[in-house]
Amino acid sequence: MPAPETIAIETRILPADATGIAAAAAVFARGGLVAFPTETVYGLGADASTAAAIARLYQAKGRPAFNPLIAHVADVAAARRIGRFDAVAERLAQAFWPGPLTLVLPQAEGCPVADLATAGLDTVAIRVPAHPVARALLAAFVGAVVAPSANISGHVSPTMAAHVAADLDGRIDLILDGGAVEVGVESTIIGCFDEPTLLRPGGVPREAIEAVLGRPLARAAAAEAQASEQPLAPGMLASHYAPRAAVRLAATEVAPDEALLAFGPVAIPGAADAAAMLNLSPSGDPAEAATHLFGYLRSLDAKGARSIAVMPIPDDGLGEAINDRLRRAAAPR
Repeated sequence: MPAPETIAIETRILPADATGIAAAAAVFARGGLVAFPTETVYGLGADASTAAAIARLYQAKGRPAFNPLIAHVADVAAARRIGRFDAVAERLAQAFWPGPLTLVLPQAEGCPVADLATAGLDTVAIRVPAHPVARALLAAFVGAVVAPSANISGHVSPTMAAHVAADLDGRIDLILDGGAVEVGVESTIIGCFDEPTLLRPGGVPREAIEAVLGRPLARAAAAEAQASEQPLAPGMLASHYAPRAAVRLAATEVAPDEALLAFGPVAIPGAADAAAMLNLSPSGDPAEAATHLFGYLRSLDAKGARSIAVMPIPDDGLGEAINDRLRRAAAPR
């Protein structure tokens, strides 16, 4: 992905208090772009019904126009105005909203989300976020907001306002600073098709969703194969979440010119001599690792090492989402 063209505008950074939220809602109303915290990562928001605002968002991120966006809404009632819910979708919404779960549904009649945000698909991705700032902002705006991660497309996702500013200062109107996020990886995406399908692992573990449904989720193998051409949902491009340094997975040793992204209490050979080292979770806790993942990738990337060696991480629970992001970060570019 080439770097987006230079955009020179003043980017304000405001506290995520009542004054900042009112200012952000006003920016949305006039077609502007606002970065704001959700429980997963910081999102870059635009009015979901306004194609011109969405085009600005794509331009600011350098995002491929065929990659669909998630529409964030305040509650289930607002979600029903956008997508058609079947019994599976109703059960998942009841169990996990508000929270880090996105549902891909057939568009409702008269769906207000602009075609540009759905990338020409007849489905729409919807989420009801749990973060109090996101919820207050959606209530103040009284409309759907599309909000991919607030970074240059393909870069490491932002978990703090400073990460947003590092990528998007001068490209967007406003950043609401609500501190560090809680979950640290993006939402799980479920396609509510003939069979409920896991399109992207994320903040809600697959096992929790399967427990609610009482059956296994289908896997999106066919969708993954075509992800570089026409993804069904956000975050399905083969190369995504990537730092500038190369990423080497399942590392059992580390070279002196490599940085190390460690996991767990046991050091690997060469760790003491690595160019830099951060441990996602010294105790081996995947939930702790998820909160640190993107921030630590950014920090290690800033050290200038030729590559980042990543120790193995179990694929259970949130480990599935972490490993998904790391595989995309390590994919050929």
